[in-house]
Amino acid sequence: MFRRRLAIKLLILVPIAWIVVMFFIGINETSSPNSLAEKEKMKKLVAENNHLIAEAAKRHEEEKRKKEDNEEIKEDHDHPEEERIKAQEQQKAKAGPIQVHAPINHDPNAPGELGKPVHIDKDKLSPEERVKYDDGWKNNAFNQYASDMISIHRSLADIRDPACKAVKWYDPLPTTSVIIIFHNEAWSVLLRTIHSVLDRSDPKILKEVIVVDDFSDFPHLKDPLQKYIDSIANVKLVRTKKREGLIRARLEGAAVATGEVLVFLDSHCECAEGWLEPLIDPIARNPNVSTVPLIEIIDDNTFQLYSTPIESVQVGGFDWNLIFDWHPVPRYEMDRRKQKTDPIRSPTMAGGLFAINRKYFELLGSYDPGMDIWGGENLEISFKVWMCGGELVCTPCSHVGHIFRKRSPYKWPSNVNVVRKNTVRLAEVWLDEYKNYYYERIQNDLGDFGDVSERKKLREDLKCKSFDWFLKNIYPEQFIPGESLYYGEVRSQAESQCLDSNGDTLGKAIIGYVCHGQGGNQYWMMSKLGEIRRDEHCFDYSGGRSGLGQKDKIFTYTCHNQGGNQKWTVEDGLIKHESGFCIELGTDKVSILMQECDKNNIRQLWKWKKREAKA
Repeated sequence: MFRRRLAIKLLILVPIAWIVVMFFIGINETSSPNSLAEKEKMKKLVAENNHLIAEAAKRHEEEKRKKEDNEEIKEDHDHPEEERIKAQEQQKAKAGPIQVHAPINHDPNAPGELGKPVHIDKDKLSPEERVKYDDGWKNNAFNQYASDMISIHRSLADIRDPACKAVKWYDPLPTTSVIIIFHNEAWSVLLRTIHSVLDRSDPKILKEVIVVDDFSDFPHLKDPLQKYIDSIANVKLVRTKKREGLIRARLEGAAVATGEVLVFLDSHCECAEGWLEPLIDPIARNPNVSTVPLIEIIDDNTFQLYSTPIESVQVGGFDWNLIFDWHPVPRYEMDRRKQKTDPIRSPTMAGGLFAINRKYFELLGSYDPGMDIWGGENLEISFKVWMCGGELVCTPCSHVGHIFRKRSPYKWPSNVNVVRKNTVRLAEVWLDEYKNYYYERIQNDLGDFGDVSERKKLREDLKCKSFDWFLKNIYPEQFIPGESLYYGEVRSQAESQCLDSNGDTLGKAIIGYVCHGQGGNQYWMMSKLGEIRRDEHCFDYSGGRSGLGQKDKIFTYTCHNQGGNQKWTVEDGLIKHESGFCIELGTDKVSILMQECDKNNIRQLWKWKKREAKA
C-alpha cells in the first residue's frame, strides 16, 4: 500500500518540481555566458526526469495489476477443477497469449529430424550417462535418453499419400478439443505430443488442448509443467485428485472440453502433417461417425517414425478373448469405396487415438464409469457406435505416430484383474448370447464385475441393435466359436501337458506345456473346414515337405481357409494331419512331433471336448 501511494505522489510531484526547475533554468539561461553547457545539463536532467516518471508509472501499474490479479484469481483449494481451469485461463488472457511456435528453420542434421532414427551406442557413454540411459528405459519402457536429444518441435516428413493432398475437406470443419491423458510421462515425449498438435493443426479448427495429469508423482510434472503450460495459449492442465486410470481420466478431460469434436490421444504420440482435417471431415458430414487415424509406429528405441502405404491399411477386429486385433481390409469393403482416400469402415478401434462428436459421445453414455483403469473400453465404444446407429471408420489420410512399448512401466494393485472385470461388463451389456464364447475362455470365472443395470438401460433407451446383427452386417468374416466341432484345451492322455501356442506371435512352433485351465494359449477350436484354430491363428504343418521330414514342426499361421497344410481330423483320440502323420507328445514333455499314426501309442492320444450339436 505504501509503495503504491508513493508511486502516485511521484507522478504528481515530479512534474511540479520540474516546472519550478525550468523556471529558474530559463532565468539563468538568459543571463549566463555558458548557455551551451547549461543546455547540456538540461537535456541530461530531462532524460533523468523522464526515466523517473516512467519508473514510477511502471511501478504503479504493476502494483495495480497485481492487486487485480490477486482479487480475481485468488488460489482457492476448495474450488472444483472447472473453476481452477477458468482462473488459469483468465490469468493467461490478462497476461496475453505467449504462443510457443515451432522453429522456422529446422536443422536437417539435428537428431531425429524428419522422423529419422537416433542411434545411441551405450558402450561409448560415460558411467553417469549410462545411468541416465538405463533409468530412462526403466521409468518409461522406451529410450528416454534418445528422446531427450530430439527437439520437442522436431520436423516430420510428409508421409501422406499424394492423393490425400488433393482432397478438398468439408468447410467449415467443427471446432475440436484434443484430450491427452498422461501419468508419469517423460518430459520430452509429453511436450513433443502437445506441440505436434499445436504446430500441425489449423487454429481455426483446434479450439483447445486439454492435458489431464492422472496423479503423476514425477517432480518435473508438478510446478515445472504448470509453468510451461501457463505460457501456452489454448492449453489447459487438469489434475486428478487420485489415480483414476485412462478411462475415468478421459472422462474428466471430456467434462471440461468445449469443442464440438473430441479427439483423444495418448501422451506418447506425434501428429503428422495434415492429420486433423481428414480425421474430423467424416464427423462434419455425419455427427454419428467416430473416426480413427492411421496409427504409425514410433520406434521405442530410436524414435524413428515409420509410415504405412495407403494400400496397406488394416482395420480393427477382436478375438473371443475380447482382445482387439488387426486384420486386412475385406474385399467387400475395398469394393464399396470409390477411391483410396475414402474412409474405411472398421468393426473396432484400438482405442488409444480416436475422434467423436462431443454430443454423440455423451448420448452414447461416454465410457462405462464402472470400468477400471483400462481394457475393454475400446470395444465397448466400437460396439455401441455400430449397434446404436453410428459408424466407425479409419481415415487413411490422417497419420499419427505412436510409441508402442513392449511393457507397461506403470504399477497397479495385483489383487484385481481389471481387464477381466471390464470385459465381463462389456460382455454382459453388449454381446447377448455370444458372451458365452468369452466365458468359455475364462472358465466361466466372471468374478465381481459390479452392477451393469444402468448400462443395460442405456442400451435399451438408445434402441440399439443386437450383437448378432453386428456380426452378420459389420463383421461377417469373424469366426463363430459355436460353429466349431471341438473346443477348449487339448490334453495329452499320457501326461498333464496341453498343446500350447507358446505366445501370441504367429510363426512360433506349438509346444507341450503344463495344463493350466486358463484358456489363452491353450484354448483351441476345430472348424468345419478341419482347422485347429484360435481366432485367426491356425495349426500349420508342411507335411515334411520343408526337407526336415518328421522333424518338421507345427507352427501357427494366419488361417487361410484353403485346407492343405491347415487341414486336420480327429479319430479315436488321434489328431491326424492331411499328410497322414499324427500329433505326438515328445518324451521331454515339451516337443511336439509328427509321427506315423498309432492308436496304441498313448503319447498320440488326446482329450478334446466335443461341441454338442444344436437341436
